[in-house]
Amino acid sequence: MLTFMLWAVFIAIVVVALFIDFFVMNKQGAHRVSIKEAAIWSVAWFGLSFVFVGWLWWYLGGAGTDLVARELANTKAIEFITGFLIEKALAIDNIFVFLLVFTYFAVPAEYQKRLLMFGILFALVLRAIMIFLGAWLVTEFHGILYVFGAFLVYTGYKIWRSIGKEPDLEGSKSLKWLRSTLKISNHMEGEKFFTVRDGVRAATPLLGAVVVIGIVDILFAVDSIPAIFAVTTDPFIVLTSNVFAILGLRALYFLLAGMHERFHLLSYGLAIILVFIGTKMLLMDIFKIPIVWSLGVTLAVLVGSVLLSLMIKPTGFTGSSYPFKPKETTEEKNV
Repeated sequence: MLTFMLWAVFIAIVVVALFIDFFVMNKQGAHRVSIKEAAIWSVAWFGLSFVFVGWLWWYLGGAGTDLVARELANTKAIEFITGFLIEKALAIDNIFVFLLVFTYFAVPAEYQKRLLMFGILFALVLRAIMIFLGAWLVTEFHGILYVFGAFLVYTGYKIWRSIGKEPDLEGSKSLKWLRSTLKISNHMEGEKFFTVRDGVRAATPLLGAVVVIGIVDILFAVDSIPAIFAVTTDPFIVLTSNVFAILGLRALYFLLAGMHERFHLLSYGLAIILVFIGTKMLLMDIFKIPIVWSLGVTLAVLVGSVLLSLMIKPTGFTGSSYPFKPKETTEEKNV
């Protein structure tokens, strides 16, 4: 009954939140999202996440007199917050990639909101599938955690090495595949995904952007899912922290899209966090790093990288470390 109630409340909150978000989006129609609107929605999504973890803590007995229940509630709450912060930090790097994709395909600001919603829905479904698959692998093959740990250390190293190198969307495998599969028109047709010009049916740049964002979602899920399993192997905490981190991604995009250069050191912070949690996984049978330490390190690195970014001026290219480059021409292409 306890587990059923946890899942029921979580699913109900997500369904209602998505319904409200969709309802507001459809009512507003295509429009440019202001900083004020993005800030209000960002605060709302963050608030919802912490209301949920507060309810979770209370429901598990955090406010009761049973010491065992209180310890369990405290542990689960800290796991959720740690996982949420890690996934949110990784999502910020995701935001900068979305910005480059929209720039490449010359997607007007008023249409970006709809595309981000498609990207978020795909990410939610993808993460759920990968999380339950990961949980099964961890249960059946404990040694897979060492593979996750080594992968995270390598990913952190790869991100660190690639910082400062200008990404190249033109040479990315995803775009080459897209070009071999679809003909994409260079002309927008409102919010349509397909158009017909001179008797030729072609996809609009909006569809091209949606497909690339879907591929980006897959790439980021491969990094982020092992990261959360370093915090906890509880499927409920893994899924809920991931979902709540993703839910506010659209609002956070419009809040930070014009500020990516101000957080130029964040990628260094992400690399450090990934190496740390990867190392934690590799040492799990030698020395178990307390979850409170993980939360402390995550907070310290995130806050430190943001503050240093504001104090130190960027030099050269400071975008995301992933392989994408803004579009430099509006010439029609067979993509």
